Amino acid sequence: MPELPEVEALREFLDEHLAGRVVERVLPLAVSVLKTYDPPLTALEGGRAGPVARHGKFLAMGVGELYLVTHLARAGWLRWQETLPDRPPRPGKGPLALRLALEGGGGFDLTEAGTQKRLAVYVVRDPQEVPGIARLGPDPLADDFRRDDLAALLAGERRQIKGMLRDQGVLAGIGNAYSDEILHRAKVSPFKPAASFDEEQVTHLYEAMHDTLRTAVERARGLAAGELKAEKKSGLRVHGRDGEPCPVCGDTIRSVSFADSSLQYCPTCQTGGKPLADRRLSRLLK
Repeated sequence: MPELPEVEALREFLDEHLAGRVVERVLPLAVSVLKTYDPPLTALEGGRAGPVARHGKFLAMGVGELYLVTHLARAGWLRWQETLPDRPPRPGKGPLALRLALEGGGGFDLTEAGTQKRLAVYVVRDPQEVPGIARLGPDPLADDFRRDDLAALLAGERRQIKGMLRDQGVLAGIGNAYSDEILHRAKVSPFKPAASFDEEQVTHLYEAMHDTLRTAVERARGLAAGELKAEKKSGLRVHGRDGEPCPVCGDTIRSVSFADSSLQYCPTCQTGGKPLADRRLSRLLK
């Protein structure tokens, strides 16, 4: 799933390639993709593209007086093409969900792999009309998000820190992969109760969050849209690396599985050398 660093890189890429261009046509190709009906997609046609904004994991592309907003979800992606095929695509064939074509050639496709169709597109007059944007918490890389702001979010929070970091209503843009990376850098167990952080631990978590996300944004900056997935994977130190040695201490990275996801961590760096209980595996062994 694209998270804050990849979506920020896509924003910069689209800002460079879309600004000032006129939208010729927008073709929805998957029934599930469009979440709004007024204004219609056709209202974007003939509009001139303006700045592109990021709201957490959402992209909001200004077109005339409107915004084309998308959330790529778990398996969605944006594929830029300097030259689009002459023949219009056929709906319902393959992963293609939406195509935006620009006057003079080029544009992009929104695609989604797999059978669970969660990629979402909205046409709105204000990005805050999108429910997922309206409920977002603060952006962890915003200039006005400080260490004390994180402390206030942690105070009184009953959940484990892993779940809190992933909650878009608490912090915007952090997902499964970067929450693992942040907690590894901060040397914190993903199961640690959020409200139990002392002052020093809050500081370490804030610095780890800031450094992890900033480093990932800088790595992704300037890359073409098609290169971002590989860059994200290559830069991860623990997420998706179950069974590999920890790059910090050499211990074996372990995994905890859930119904539809998993987390990775280093026992030596994060849990005092103790493996965390894998609830799904425990149930199977009963």
